[in-house]
Amino acid sequence: MKSLFILLSLISLIFAACQTTKIKKTIKFSEKITKKTFGKLKNGQVIDIYTLENKNGLKTSIITYGAIQVSLFVPDKNGKFDDIVLGYDNINSYVTNNPYYFGSIIGRYANRIAKGRFSLDGKKYVLACNNSGTHLHGGIKGFNSKVWKFVSSKKNKNGVSLTLSYLSKDGEEGYSGNLKVFVTYTLDNNDELIISYKAKTDKKTICNLTQHNYYNLNGHDSGDILSHILMINADNYTPIDNGFIPTGEIKPVKGTNFDFTKPTVIGKNINNKDEQLIFGKGYDHNFVLNKNGKKGKMTFAASVYSPKSGRVMEVFTEEPGMQFYCGNFLDGNNVGKNGAVYNYRNAFCLETEHFPDSPNKPNFPSVVLNPGEEYLTKTIYKFSVK
Repeated sequence: MKSLFILLSLISLIFAACQTTKIKKTIKFSEKITKKTFGKLKNGQVIDIYTLENKNGLKTSIITYGAIQVSLFVPDKNGKFDDIVLGYDNINSYVTNNPYYFGSIIGRYANRIAKGRFSLDGKKYVLACNNSGTHLHGGIKGFNSKVWKFVSSKKNKNGVSLTLSYLSKDGEEGYSGNLKVFVTYTLDNNDELIISYKAKTDKKTICNLTQHNYYNLNGHDSGDILSHILMINADNYTPIDNGFIPTGEIKPVKGTNFDFTKPTVIGKNINNKDEQLIFGKGYDHNFVLNKNGKKGKMTFAASVYSPKSGRVMEVFTEEPGMQFYCGNFLDGNNVGKNGAVYNYRNAFCLETEHFPDSPNKPNFPSVVLNPGEEYLTKTIYKFSVK
């Protein structure tokens, strides 16, 4: 009788466990878009935060200040969701303490222009310099520190999206032309974060936009990223001088510390005695993506894998280049979300864009935008686990 009781108890426990497993497996998310107030600027202007969620539970939030992506929650190999991008909890920190451009849309020109000077049709332009005599990421008040306007949000069977816009006026930071810019963040049900850009100008100008997320696939507050495994689909890169400006050369990565054509641990060679690594204080270089004759078309750019979390991020882009930066200037002097302290090399960036200093390098792909033309480009960050 005792044996029968034990047997029945075991059967009951197994049945209960199966039911619990069944319940967990049948948990479903649905596409959602929500809007809240994130905070106010000193002038009283309200900054909104929009949260997008797909049917698989991936979730991201974007604010109207700088069109900044403040969070991105994706699951690990055990199904646990973590926020994998660095950022802040409040608007004041983004306004007063964001020299790293966390999560921002960058423009009118992403990356550096030497001495803030270039010529276009024989006319010389002088841009605002904000980085040791260099024009960096759009100048003193780039797109990262502007208030963007809400255009639309959409929800359908494929996912959710948010479109914001900004008008960069003629003369802003030294640029010519009124440039109307639209950026759309889409979180689809294939677990892809798609960032689409569109721009038009009424005068000949230059345009090079990107998005500046700092990623850590173990979670934004989980230490350095040196054990992440990176692959970049680039046989060449653009070397820099000691001011981070490309020399104009395009050099092969084969046989160098910049060869990521096969999956390579980020920290493997990062501290080697290499002039380029010394100039960049680690990796802070533009890679010339292999387009294989598909100029301007969507192609595979990179993949990153964290053995600890099992998260995988793949990057696809229409851009010709990608800046790989591994948080060399993070120094622990700022407190991020939930009190996290972001220290040296606690994150990496994969900024898809045209090459740095292209207006001064005729052999680099052109960044000129003419009236009547439309600037269109798209980048996809796809998430999975293994």
